[in-house]
Amino acid sequence: MTESRHRGFIAVVDAEGEILASLGKIETRTWYRSAAKPFQTIPIIVSGAAEHYELSDQELAVITGSHSGENIHLEAVSSILRKIGLSSADLLCGVHPPFDSAAAKQLQAEDRQPQVLHNNCSGKHAGMLVFAKFIGEPTANYVDPQHSIQCQIRIVLARFADVPVNEIAIAIDGCSAPVFGVSLEAMARSYAQLVAVRQAGIEPELPSLAAAAERVVRAMTQFPEMVGGSYGRLDTDLMRASRGQIVSKVGAEGVQLLGVRPCPQYPKGLGIAIKVEDGDTRRARDPVVIETLRQLGVLDQNQLAQLAPYGHSTIFNHRGLEVGEVRTCFKL
Repeated sequence: MTESRHRGFIAVVDAEGEILASLGKIETRTWYRSAAKPFQTIPIIVSGAAEHYELSDQELAVITGSHSGENIHLEAVSSILRKIGLSSADLLCGVHPPFDSAAAKQLQAEDRQPQVLHNNCSGKHAGMLVFAKFIGEPTANYVDPQHSIQCQIRIVLARFADVPVNEIAIAIDGCSAPVFGVSLEAMARSYAQLVAVRQAGIEPELPSLAAAAERVVRAMTQFPEMVGGSYGRLDTDLMRASRGQIVSKVGAEGVQLLGVRPCPQYPKGLGIAIKVEDGDTRRARDPVVIETLRQLGVLDQNQLAQLAPYGHSTIFNHRGLEVGEVRTCFKL
């Protein structure tokens, strides 16, 4: 007997915008949440700020990430801030405990409180400060939706999602930065174009934008542990298991965006947008991500085996007895 059910939407498009598969009403509008981070990183590269401050691909990866708050993440964010002469006091993302359980337990054992660097969005905020500092704009109010860097970020997002800038809804994210709302179809299109800039026609049109997108994809896939964490993070493990063929970025409230780089099966690449309607994350979203990729034939049997803990969840009671399971029940 089914006790609980999660519903949602899935859009799958290629870099030319053709809808290849879907589930539910993909014109439904929702928020990118943290899945927008690659597009918030691209302007840092296009502007020349990344080159000027000598940001490494590892540092760019943490800017795109929703990191676990491990030492590798804190060190990378601190390095970025040092390069621009600022400190963690300049970050406006707020404080929450690290996602990494070992890091959280260590803080508790040492009777220390979480710091702003532990915030999973601290990398993104450090990147925004890099951008503002480089173009000579104020850093005190860099999260203001009308700040110059935020306006330029929206222009980049609009280009990849192929929507007018003024049609992007704006609200405030959990980390106080602007968050963007578009349709599931547009979200999927943005990731398809992110991983397939040549097929999308971006390269001859805007070569610097295309090169920046390619560097973001390279940074994320070469340093997936900076995007998520050393262990137990779907984004990281999916990029590892696919050997960089898939770019994966989680968003809050049941959002997951994926880009499949061009391959023989999908020569124009794929963009996949998933939204679990009730906002559930690990219980529903992770199995939906794996099942979507399985149905599309993106993952082979060995890769599916590596990712099995995300694709199937057993429910145990307080005595450790197996009492149920979470399973997917949809067909694209």
